[in-house]
Amino acid sequence: MARKQKSIRTDIGWSDASSITLFGKDFPNEILGHLNLGDMGFLELTGRFPNPNESRMFNAMVVTLVEHGITPSALVARMTYLGAPESLQGAVAAGLNGLGTVFVGSIEGAAKLLYETMPSKEPQQDLQALAVKVVDSYKSRGAIVPGIGHPFHKPIDPRTPRLKQIAVETGFDGPYLKLMEAVAAQASLVSGKPMPMNATGAIGALCCEMGFDWKICRGLGVMARAVGLVGHILEESRNPMAQEVWHRIEEVATEHMRPKQDDEK
Repeated sequence: MARKQKSIRTDIGWSDASSITLFGKDFPNEILGHLNLGDMGFLELTGRFPNPNESRMFNAMVVTLVEHGITPSALVARMTYLGAPESLQGAVAAGLNGLGTVFVGSIEGAAKLLYETMPSKEPQQDLQALAVKVVDSYKSRGAIVPGIGHPFHKPIDPRTPRLKQIAVETGFDGPYLKLMEAVAAQASLVSGKPMPMNATGAIGALCCEMGFDWKICRGLGVMARAVGLVGHILEESRNPMAQEVWHRIEEVATEHMRPKQDDEK
């Protein structure tokens, strides 16, 4: 029996010899020159133009994720560029591959946690009770709660208060953001050390406030960090550090294997 074919369809866009249409909009005349890059990202995820508050909040979220210095993803991109300078896109892709549960991708984990804990926006829920349940669950499994704490931003992630301020100003300071804060406060209480909501936790909560599917939330980090990695590759091409990092790490890592000189004995 012949297999029944499924329909193949996209609602994003199409083009012909003389036109390009995206989400029902005339791309050259209704999108080009009207949407900035963040707004275009919002359109791709929602199929509609953002309103002014959505535009401001979404752009703040993705700008937060563009750059964070010489992170592992930036190092990987630079090292890959050292080996394959003809492949800028390969170097950027290598850096993006490291956006997982530890770096940047924790946005996804935070959003998933929040949706599972509170499937719909219900401002009247006991957020403290929900936070206790979340922290107890993660502690019993020996798992790390995504979106809280930071390896070196202590006692707070300096990006978080600004994101919260913009959320208040744009009307996105809702129950998901408050639940993420409650989870951070409960985790701090249980661990006995500060475990504040970090930037990815705040962005994960804001993704929930904006109604994004948790499965796509890591994508905000991917689109944003790609911009930052291109900047790192440009700097690497002008003022390289990858080769020096390679040789210095090799020297340190293999120092114990080398025979000592007479003056070191």
